[in-house]
Order: sequence, then structure tokens, then C-alpha cells
Amino acid sequence: MKRITFFFLLIAFPLTGLFAQQDNWKKQFTALDDDSLRLAATYSIDAHLHRIANQSQESERFGKQLASAIKHARSFYAKEYLISIAGILGSDQVVPALSKLLLDAQWSGPASRSLATIRSASSIAALNTALIKAQGESRQNIESALKYVQYQLPSAQAENKPLIGMVNMQDPRFLLKFQDDMQKTADPVERRRLLNKLEAVTSFPALMVTAGFLDDPLLKHQAASIVARMALRQPSLRGRAPRQAVEKAKALIRGTDSIALNKLLASYLKAIPYDNGWESLFNGKDLTGWKGLVGNPITRSKMSEDELLKAEGVANAQIQNDWIVENGLLVFTGHGDNLCTRKKYRDFEMYVDWKITAKGDAGIYLRGSPQVQIWDTSRRESGAQVGSGGLYNNQKNQSKPLMVADHPIGEWNTFHIVMKGEKVTVYLNGQKVTDETVLENYWDRNLPIFAEEQIELQAHGTYVAYRNLYIRELNPPQLSLLTEQEKKEGFEPLFDGTHLNKWIGNKEGYVVEDGAIVTYPGRGKGNLFTAEQFSDFEYRFEFQLTPGSNNGLGIRTPTEGDAAYVGMELQILDNEAPIYEKLKPYQYHGSVYGVIPAKRGYLLPTGEWNKQTVIAKGSKIKVILNDQVILDGDIKEASLNGTADGQKHPGLLNGSGHIGFLGHGDVVRFRNIRIRKL
Repeated sequence: MKRITFFFLLIAFPLTGLFAQQDNWKKQFTALDDDSLRLAATYSIDAHLHRIANQSQESERFGKQLASAIKHARSFYAKEYLISIAGILGSDQVVPALSKLLLDAQWSGPASRSLATIRSASSIAALNTALIKAQGESRQNIESALKYVQYQLPSAQAENKPLIGMVNMQDPRFLLKFQDDMQKTADPVERRRLLNKLEAVTSFPALMVTAGFLDDPLLKHQAASIVARMALRQPSLRGRAPRQAVEKAKALIRGTDSIALNKLLASYLKAIPYDNGWESLFNGKDLTGWKGLVGNPITRSKMSEDELLKAEGVANAQIQNDWIVENGLLVFTGHGDNLCTRKKYRDFEMYVDWKITAKGDAGIYLRGSPQVQIWDTSRRESGAQVGSGGLYNNQKNQSKPLMVADHPIGEWNTFHIVMKGEKVTVYLNGQKVTDETVLENYWDRNLPIFAEEQIELQAHGTYVAYRNLYIRELNPPQLSLLTEQEKKEGFEPLFDGTHLNKWIGNKEGYVVEDGAIVTYPGRGKGNLFTAEQFSDFEYRFEFQLTPGSNNGLGIRTPTEGDAAYVGMELQILDNEAPIYEKLKPYQYHGSVYGVIPAKRGYLLPTGEWNKQTVIAKGSKIKVILNDQVILDGDIKEASLNGTADGQKHPGLLNGSGHIGFLGHGDVVRFRNIRIRKL
């Protein structure tokens, strides 16, 4: 898309300072002591802190400068702020500066908290050393900090297990304990304190648990800040579930972090992939996405479509009484049949929390087959003493779990299940209990497990509750293959999902990922073009937009110059985004930019793959989007008395040229690209 300019008002401090001047932070530290400059300086320092979060060398370098700044800070605001970010930075370089404040009644609290947050051997040693001489409130602050870093889960204490690190916040049991504690207290101060503990956790489940507090009137802004930091520490996250959480958090961020974090989150949201990512299986409100059980995979395959629909209708009516949503939990009442996902899955990774009552018995069917076992380990008469998480119905392959990792009855447990091909791996409460074990086909033991089927929550006559159900498909990327009809019609692949051998230009900014060409802003310079030039052709491709994204398809264009003018550009644009509400008709998706407008309203929701065909024959151009003709015009006739945008388009009537993707600073994905000459 061309010449659509947006202006943003930047406050006070020039944002060149946000990510620059790394060797001269002294000026910005000094500005913290000036009431008229401190806010802008805070934004600049925060932004730099986020940028270097995963750069150890840069963090150490900045830590030295920060230690000096703490020592020389004059105002209360500056000193308190610098002490707090020292903990977030987590560098041992700041430990000596913080240690000197531990016996100062005014600063012992913030300094103790920052040292506890750093949680390194030297920071813990500093706390222990200071404790020997500390008195009064300083002593209380240091003792509280040491209790924080030495926190041990009750389950580990009860079973006399070794410490999970020096409070390993990444351990799934920590997250379960956190949720239990939050449910037990209504005290807003205590809830804020508990939520703050999640700041140090880096995992997808923790991000989603934190996102659950974005609707809490008292906690939403705190939760939003934590979600943002969690997400930025996990650039590999993908899928609709984390995307929605970050989008919601972005709108709630307040305070000194807002400008820096929102800038980073905007880039993060543009880059996070939709495909093969985390999706929520349960919305906490109703049974959307679930259905009742009909037969088994083999009997269902023998039913006609009408028979299956009729049977599912009966089963769906029945589950309304058997499976209920209660206080955000998915609960089996103890009577009825299995609950099944409407969607079928091949390879996947999933998380699910579960809780049973005494003598409980349940399980999770994978690809429609029993089962990852859940039961009360006291049921020795049934062999339950081996624990949950085994593949109960296996006969030839391992069926028992490798260890007992169940929590006591009435407490929550968490499964992390990975299924690839025939093999299943199960983690129960962070312990591996099933290790790449083949799941046998219970319905016909002469057959391997089904390649694709539904997931089921087993109903076995006893109460069971579920929460935090998330799944990520692990399907390999689809290669772009011509259909037999396309082969007969003379189509040739321009991109098969593996390489860019038929393309020239910016191969740093356009890269191959998961079977698609992905364009990333800020990488390399220029556009990506076909190596070959084309005159008349039919060009087919698929594209996936991200929110507000903007690209273009150049045709019959040279590789130098602005393709919209030296050649012809067809818009590729998320024109339903609010920022594009004032577009000209010739700027909508599919339009010949500045010349012929396209019909609007046929793009699929952002994140879904659109199919598009472009037919160029002489001066006639046709664009078909998702089986709808959105443009069918003659560029010669349309420009006879001047173009719609009033600009000169000297390359509009080129006889031939390259085809190219014209990036405009946004993440867009392309796949299944093929062409035939006319």
C-alpha cells in the first residue's frame, strides 16, 4: 500500500533516546532527579531495559552503569525507581550497590526486594551477610526477602523432596499452588502480592493463568504488565490464545511502562504466528467446541453423514446435563458419557489441569482412543497405586507410569501431553511419567493408532473437574503441490514451501518458515521478485494477514523503482482494520493501486488463509478473492483520462516484467504460489 501516512504524537523526550545513547546513560539517570524530565527519562530507561532483557553481555554492561546511578541518585523518585529496576535487570553488577542499602531504614525494603528478585548466589549471600547486623524494620525486610527466595512448595516439604531449585518458579507445581492461594484469599493486598510472584515465571501456562486476571477490576493493570513482560520473554510463542491475551493486556497497560511496552508489544503482535499455535479448548463459559460421544472411530467411519449427524444431535442434547460449567471449571457430574472435541487432531501438544474426588476414575482419550489414565492412587484393588499418567489400555507397550506424581485427592494436578505419530509423552505435575510410548489401538489391536481423531474427556462414573485446557497442533508444514488439474492446465510452482530458488531480491526480509514465505519488517532492504519475467499469466497464491498489515503484489514491474508506478501494484491489505477507515476506494485490498478499485468485504478474518487468483491478459486485469471476483477491469480504459489518484503511472501498460511482493513494514505470510503463462 502506498502513500498512506500516519502521524504519532511523541511526548516530551525525543524517542531517539529510547534505544540509542547506550554509552551515555548518565544524562538520563541524572534527568530522573528533575521533575520536568524524569517521566521521559523513565520511558527511555524502561524501553532499554526491555530491549536487553535476553542479552546477557548488554545486561552486565548496563548493570555497571545502573549501580553507579543508584549511588549518586539525589531524589526519592530516582533512587526508588533505580533500585526497583535493578531487581528486574537481574545483573550481579548491581548487588554491591544494593547491599550498601540493606541497613538503611529508608531503603532496606526496596533493596531487599530487588536482591530477592535477582535470586543469584551473590544476592542471596548479601542478604544473609546483612542479616547478621540488621535490626528492627531492616531485619524484618531482609528476613522476608530470604523467605521469598527460599520458598518451598508444601507438596515438596510433605514428601521430603529436595528443593525445586532456589524456588523454581517454572515448576508446574508452583503455578498450581499460586492458583490455590489466589482462590483462598479475598484480601486485595495479598492478591496483589501473590500475583506479583508470577513476574518471574516464563511459560505458556503461566501467561494464560495471569491473563485470567485481566478482567479483575483490582488486578487487571498489574496483570497486564506481567502478561506483557512474560510474552516479550517468549518470542517463540504462537497461536490465537497468547495473541488474544497480549492484545487484551496491551490495552490495559498504564504508568511509566506504557509507551515502551506498547511499542514493543505492537511489534510482537505483528510477528506472532497464528498457525500451529496455542488454542484454548475451553472458554470457561460453555461447551463451545465440544460435542457428545457417538460410538468409536471405527463405528463412526461406517455411518453415513446423515446417520452421524442425527446421532450427534442426540449425544449433544445428553451432555448438557452430564457436563456442566461451574465457576469457570469444566465439570463431569458423575453420570453420562465422554465429552469430545469437535475438531480432529493429528500430532499435538496440550496442557490440562484436573482434579478428582475420592475413588475417582477418569482419563483423556487421544485420537479417540483410551487413554491417559487419571485415578485415585488409593484404589489398590484396581492397581491405581502406580499413579496417573500411564497409557492404561496398552497391552504390548508400557502401560504403567514411570513414577507416582499425583497430588493428594481434592488438589489440582496438571498434565502436559505430547503426541507425535504413534508415540505419547506425558508429564504429570512436572514429572515425566510416560516417555515416548506407542499408544495402541484399543478398538482394533491389529491396526496402528488413528492418524487423526478427536480428543475425549472420559466419563467414568465419578466427579472430575478440568480447567486451563490448551492445545497446539504439531502438524508439519504443508508443501505447495500442484493438483492434477493444475498440471494439465500448465501451471508451474513458484514456491513449494521449502526454498526461494525461483526468487530474487530481499531474501533477508522474506524468509521461509513453516512452508510459507514470511516477510519481517526491518530485515534487509527492498522487495522479493520472481527471477523470471511474465507477460500474460494466471497467478494463484494464498496469503495470511496480521492485524493492520500492509503489503502489495507487483506485476509486470522492474526490480528498481516504486512498483506502483514503474509497474503495477495490486493491494494486499487488512483494510478492515480501524487505522484504514478513511481509505480511498482504489486503496482497498485487490485494487490496482491508484487506478481501479476492488470490491470490499471478501477477506477472511485476520489470521486465516485467503486464496487469491490474479489473471493478467493484455490490459485486462481480474482478481478473484476466496472464489469471489473483486476486480475485473481494463487498465488502459481506466487510465485513458487520467488515473483515479491523479498520479502518473508510467509503467502501467508494461508488456512484461517481474512479479513481486512489496513489503511495507508488516508481517504477512504467503504460500502455495503457482503460475501459468497465457
